[in-house]
Amino acid sequence: MLQTAFAAVYSYGKGNTVIGSVQTYTVKHDESLIEIARKYGLGYQEIVNANPDLDPFVPGVGVSVEIPTAWILPDVTRYEGIIINLSEMRLFYFFKRKGSNLVMTFPIGIGKEGFNTPLGTFSIMEKKVDPVWYVPESIQKEKPELPKVVPPGPDNPLGSHAMRLSKGDILIHGTNKPWGVGRKFSHGCIRLYPEDIPKLFHLVFKGTRVTIVRQPVKVGERGGKVFIEASNDADDKKMNYFDEAVSLLRKKNLLKNISIEKLYEALREKNGVPVDILNK
Repeated sequence: MLQTAFAAVYSYGKGNTVIGSVQTYTVKHDESLIEIARKYGLGYQEIVNANPDLDPFVPGVGVSVEIPTAWILPDVTRYEGIIINLSEMRLFYFFKRKGSNLVMTFPIGIGKEGFNTPLGTFSIMEKKVDPVWYVPESIQKEKPELPKVVPPGPDNPLGSHAMRLSKGDILIHGTNKPWGVGRKFSHGCIRLYPEDIPKLFHLVFKGTRVTIVRQPVKVGERGGKVFIEASNDADDKKMNYFDEAVSLLRKKNLLKNISIEKLYEALREKNGVPVDILNK
């Protein structure tokens, strides 16, 4: 892992598709999992799923919290531009520097039920600093107390920066409600923490490819080991997690020497943390 003044930058390549590492943190006085998640660049659901036995709001002083800052890269035909996995509510930005393949990753908030963030391949069509929010008719009907236009400032739900996708009503933007990152809370847009959106905004350009997928099960490799990562995605009700995992392992020629017991356990927990499933 490389470090920049902005955020963690990870290298990846063939046989190296697991980035980051799991950490632990001891809760201090008056800290919630929401605050700890933001401190480590995680969304709400990520830290809650990794610590299912803790109260998200009052975990307890001195309690050890698992910090799931490790991820398997999504399974796509090519790593280019922005790739968003709705199942884990996370955005990956892929780029090259001096011949190296690099990636940065950010937690996101996505569309709530009835306003699902769309799947597909798009591109960045427009970039705005201090965007004005023209309230869509659907939201005006839901919240008639809102004005038709919200100027830049602390009350603007778009935050400090916004990027419009080629599907014109969908934006990648900041937020004035950071507690919504890691939740299904928006009307379809992708929300980043206020401190994250300017970092991504200044890295990408108009025309950047944006691929949005739903992958509750991912398979990856690192250091000769094979990992599985399963996210609890309530929106993918038809997914058979075990069949999907076996299909991915077979596709990547990684089925040999896998521990079925470890695989079942990881799929049962669905905690979003990469798990080594090799027989040892």
